[in-house]
Amino acid sequence: MKKIIIFYASYGGGHLSAAKSIESYLKNNFNNLEVELIDCMKYINKTIERVSTTAYREIAKKAPWAWGKIYFDSQKGPLAHISTKANRVMAIKLLRLLRKEKPDLIISTHPFGSQMCSYLKRKQKISAEIATIMTDFKSHDQWLVGSDFVDYFFVSNDNMKKELIEKNIYSSKIFVTGIPISNRFFLDFDKKQILDELGFTPDKKTILFFGGGEFGLGKTKTLEVLESLLQNFTNLQIIAISGKNESMKAHFDELVHKYYPNNSVVTLEYTDKVPEFMAVSDLVITKPGGLTTTEAITSCVPMLLINPIPGQEEENADFLVNSKVAVWIKKHDDPTPVLTKILIDEDKLSDMKKNTFYLAKPNSAKIICEILLNSEYNFK
Repeated sequence: MKKIIIFYASYGGGHLSAAKSIESYLKNNFNNLEVELIDCMKYINKTIERVSTTAYREIAKKAPWAWGKIYFDSQKGPLAHISTKANRVMAIKLLRLLRKEKPDLIISTHPFGSQMCSYLKRKQKISAEIATIMTDFKSHDQWLVGSDFVDYFFVSNDNMKKELIEKNIYSSKIFVTGIPISNRFFLDFDKKQILDELGFTPDKKTILFFGGGEFGLGKTKTLEVLESLLQNFTNLQIIAISGKNESMKAHFDELVHKYYPNNSVVTLEYTDKVPEFMAVSDLVITKPGGLTTTEAITSCVPMLLINPIPGQEEENADFLVNSKVAVWIKKHDDPTPVLTKILIDEDKLSDMKKNTFYLAKPNSAKIICEILLNSEYNFK
């Protein structure tokens, strides 16, 4: 029986979602496998994991500019050296787990897992194959620490493959597969039933609006965009999701009561029906995290991007805009003209939707797992 460990870390939801998607595909489609999903940081030290994830959330929420500086500085200079050295120290604890479990294959959806395992492999402490799944639209050097000892890199787009090749990663190691997401996004939903349950009709555009979740990032801009939608566009129906953010939900309800006191807006704090809502939406408004934007692309829904965290999310936004599947409302932009261009110009929205077809890679989890476990798989 082949043993596989999938490592993730709790810094943003995309890493865990990608890991779960791979775990699910492996368990449902392969026999004689033992698969274990592990938060590598929590395993090493729960206190460090709790403090570091809290710090990430607080910096991203209260001082996003600082997170942007950390993100870019961690590719070079003293901070990169400290980060790499810290992961080597923590790898010693991880080694206990790997010696006990003796995995044949290690899959990591976060750079920390890849760094620690590649270090152990370089020191000949482990011999397992290592696969790294990159969960954004642009590479970062932290993903590439110890790359000589990583056997597979799975990336979201062709530009990332070029970037890795330019950084001396062998082309034969790099596979453009897209970012793995839940298989629920590939189900064939009854769109009329979903609209009926929302109290919506098929003759209006449906907007899926994500308000920043528990971070409440860019609260002012988020509310400004929602207010513009409610005040200036009458032929819309909106699903506004605040996530685990009671204050944001209250502000949503206040604006709806002021401008749209009818059944054309549904506000929610949390939902497990994102795949269903994507299926009936004409536009998604969201910050450009790797997970949500991949879900939108896979669902063939154009995007309006707001409130990116400086660093990886701004790079995601640049990529999506350049790919012509999204428009980015920046901090000082007036949202109304941008919304008007997208929502009134049918050709604009239609062209953006067509471009999602070219960018979507709906079988990412399947392709990754087949490459890793079936040497005869013909990847194209």
